[in-house]
Amino acid sequence: MKLPITIRGLLSTLILSALALTTSVATAAEAIIPGERSCFWYRGPHSADPYINVAYPDANVFYWASVFTMPEGSRLEIEGEFPHSRYFSLISYDEGGRPLESLADYLVRPESAAENPFRIGASRDKRKRDYRVEILNRELDESRKEGVFQADSERNVLHAFGGKHNQQILLYRIYLPNADAGITGGVPLPEPVLTLADGTKLRGDKACGQLATQQQLQLKVDAMGIPVAAYRKLINQPGKPDTWPAKVNPQWHIQLDRESLLGIYTGKINPDARRSEGGFFPNPDNNYIRTIVNRRHGPVLVLRGKMPTTPATVEGDSTMSQAQLRYWSICSNQGFANTRVNDCLFDEEVPLDEDGYYTVVVSREADRPRNARRECGLAWLPMADDGDGVFDKDASVVQIRNMLAAPDFPHAIQRVQRDGDIEKVMGEYYPKGFYTVPNIVETAFPCAL
Repeated sequence: MKLPITIRGLLSTLILSALALTTSVATAAEAIIPGERSCFWYRGPHSADPYINVAYPDANVFYWASVFTMPEGSRLEIEGEFPHSRYFSLISYDEGGRPLESLADYLVRPESAAENPFRIGASRDKRKRDYRVEILNRELDESRKEGVFQADSERNVLHAFGGKHNQQILLYRIYLPNADAGITGGVPLPEPVLTLADGTKLRGDKACGQLATQQQLQLKVDAMGIPVAAYRKLINQPGKPDTWPAKVNPQWHIQLDRESLLGIYTGKINPDARRSEGGFFPNPDNNYIRTIVNRRHGPVLVLRGKMPTTPATVEGDSTMSQAQLRYWSICSNQGFANTRVNDCLFDEEVPLDEDGYYTVVVSREADRPRNARRECGLAWLPMADDGDGVFDKDASVVQIRNMLAAPDFPHAIQRVQRDGDIEKVMGEYYPKGFYTVPNIVETAFPCAL
């Protein structure tokens, strides 16, 4: 007798088909979806095309996911090397794509004789880079401060509670690998070391077998994107214009819970909601603002604001420097149904004027002003030709990330407590924008090249 196909079961099957690639077909998998993976980091890498593009990845970041179940009485450790990159983290999630706990790079205590290159003032090119983190299958019993750099903190444990399905979800992120380091930051993917209740210690493939790393995902339907039917209803709000919720003067929103995320369309934004719960698998070391844009207001959107200071790491700076943020980016995305990224710009590749202000131009390729290029002092982000990727060919989502704000930087997104206070708190770092047409941009921002 055939069992009925549930929505969750169907979703899990589709996700497995798309994301899960066995090591036995690694050669074929490389031809289909590029990038390194392992039996533990079995799903990924996620990033912009041509990688697995879902849940609004940053185009300059690479994500791997592991789904597993720790055997009763076992102990799991992750052994790895600090990558050559701007940032890395291990983050646990629940079945709804909500973060449970983040373990950011600088918090990790290195192994004996090794050095953590992510600590302020540390050498970034040390050869000895080993670390070990224990994964605990239990709930976190205390609140963690999110998105803000915590000096003098250190821990080598991460809570990854399996929940009602007894399934643990872990994401490994590498932000902005050094220019010559490749997507893994010049080091192997971290390896699981599993100690069973009887003391038997297993590594690599043997550990993966005991952890059942190829099991089906037990995700909620909307963990990685709003269902298409729900999205259709969401964007068709009664009495609203066809450009809703995009406004002539872009309106930004902080990322709160799921109701508040949808509240960008419905207006139901809970000012007391917890941060980073709205989806889709967000990084709690980041705080976000986003706005919905629509080219029916004008084919070109121009955004301008002041750039926070960040470390310069792409070319392999010798030490990790202190700055207002660890990382800043602005991304052009499609809609909440397909959660694809079009492209992103990170801090180091955005040209600044003499006062530290950036100007970012967002448009389709066909509408790109000829001077929207770094040499002319302008940065450019593409809108997709099919807009939100589902229903509205003119709609897009623009999102800004602030990572690990310094405790003394008052204008970070992390300091915004209420959705309506974004501009007041961010001040000159708040992105102001206007819609226009290509020839106006070419006139307003002359370029002698």
